[in-house]
Amino acid sequence: MQRLKTIKGTHDILPGDIHRWQQIETVLRRVFEVYAYREIRTPVFENTALFARGVGEFSDIVSKEMYTFTDKGGESLTLRPELTASVARSFIQHHFQQDAPLHKLWYMGPLFRQERPQAGRQRQFHQFGIEVIGSPYPEADAEVITVACRIYRELGLKHWELQINSIGSPDTRKHYIEILKKTLDPYKKDLCDTCRERFEGNILRLFDCKNPECAEVMQTKAPSILDHLSDEDSRHFEEVKALLSALQIEFTINPALVRGLDYYTRTTFEIKGTALGAQDALCGGGRYDGLISDLDGPETPAVGFAAGMERLVIAMEAEHLFDQQEKSIDLYIAPMNKDHLLAVMPLINRLREKGFIVHAELLRRSVKAMLRDANRQNTRWTAVVGDLELEKKELNLKNMRDNTQQTLSWEKVENVLTQNPE
Repeated sequence: MQRLKTIKGTHDILPGDIHRWQQIETVLRRVFEVYAYREIRTPVFENTALFARGVGEFSDIVSKEMYTFTDKGGESLTLRPELTASVARSFIQHHFQQDAPLHKLWYMGPLFRQERPQAGRQRQFHQFGIEVIGSPYPEADAEVITVACRIYRELGLKHWELQINSIGSPDTRKHYIEILKKTLDPYKKDLCDTCRERFEGNILRLFDCKNPECAEVMQTKAPSILDHLSDEDSRHFEEVKALLSALQIEFTINPALVRGLDYYTRTTFEIKGTALGAQDALCGGGRYDGLISDLDGPETPAVGFAAGMERLVIAMEAEHLFDQQEKSIDLYIAPMNKDHLLAVMPLINRLREKGFIVHAELLRRSVKAMLRDANRQNTRWTAVVGDLELEKKELNLKNMRDNTQQTLSWEKVENVLTQNPE
C-alpha cells in the first residue's frame, strides 16, 4: 500500500512552527493598517486565460510552471501562480473604479508553480503583497516601496538591500527590446539553451539567468535600458528617487532589474536578502499601468509588490528574530475523574472568556500522566481537582517555573494568572 505523504514541492506548516508565521502576519497586518490598505481575498483558481493574457504567454510562469486542468464542464482552469492578475480581474469584475478613484489593497495566500523545489522555493508557496490602483504618479511608487521596506524593518531584518530601476513605457520597452536583440544576436551561440529559447519570446528574462556565461554576456554586451528612456519616463524615475531619498530610504540603481512579467512598466524594484544565497529575492514589484486595460478593463494605472513568506521565514531564522516558542498554557486543569472536570467547567469557561489559555483534560489519564503532559507543554500553572477542591471551591495552584504552590478561591485564580509568568 502506498504511503500517503505531502506532494513534492509542498510542505505542512506544523503546530510547532506556525507561531513564526503568525509573528510575521501580525506585523504585516499592523503595517498595512497604518498605511490604510484594505484586504482582498481572491479564489485560488481562475480561468487560464487570465494568466495567459495578464502575465504573458511567453513568460516561464505561463509556458512552463502553471498547474492547469480542465474541469468537468470543459473549462480550462489554473491554480493561481501569482496574485496581481487576480486582483486586477476582481477590480474589473466588481467595478471598483465606480466607487473611488484610488484603491489600496493588500493580500496574503497560497500560490502554485510547478518548478524545481529548493530552499525558499516550493510548488505551493505563500505570498503577501499590496496593489495601489488608480494613481499614475511617482508618489504611489514611492509609497509602495516604503511599505515594503517598513515591513522588513519592523520585522527586525538587517541583511537586505533595495534595488530599483525603470523599464519605461510600453513603447520604450518595445524599442529597447529591438535594440537588445540586435546587440546580442552575435552572442546567441554563447548563451545557454534556455536563454536561446527566451531570446525571441521573452528576451528580458536573459537578465535573470544565473548561468555564468550568460551573465557575462549580459553584463558586458547588453545596453542599459536607462540610456533609452523617454523624457517622461526619466522624469518619473527621477521623482521616484527623490521621494525615496526624502524618506531616507537607501537604494541601489540596478539597470539589469527588468523583471520578466509582461505587465511591468516604468518603476521596478526588488528587495534582496544579502544572506540568503542564490534565492535572494525577498520582495519584488513595480508599476503595471497597462494590465487592467489588457484584461478589458478601463485604462487604469497601478503599482504594487509581492513577497514570499517562505524566504522571509528563512531570512528571519538566519537572524534569530523569532520568538523562541509559542505561547505557554496559562493553566492546566488535571481532574481526578470526569465528574470533577464537569464540576470545574464553569471556572474553566470563565477564565477562557477572559483570554487565558486553559487546558482541560480530554483523555481521562492519571494525575501523574497529566502533570507530565503539563510539563511537556511548558505550562505556567497546574491545578489538580478532586473532591476537596470542589467542596471548598478552591484550586491548589502549582507554579511550574519554581515549584511554589498556593491555594486560592476560584474567584481569585484570575489574579494569579494575570501576573507576569516570569
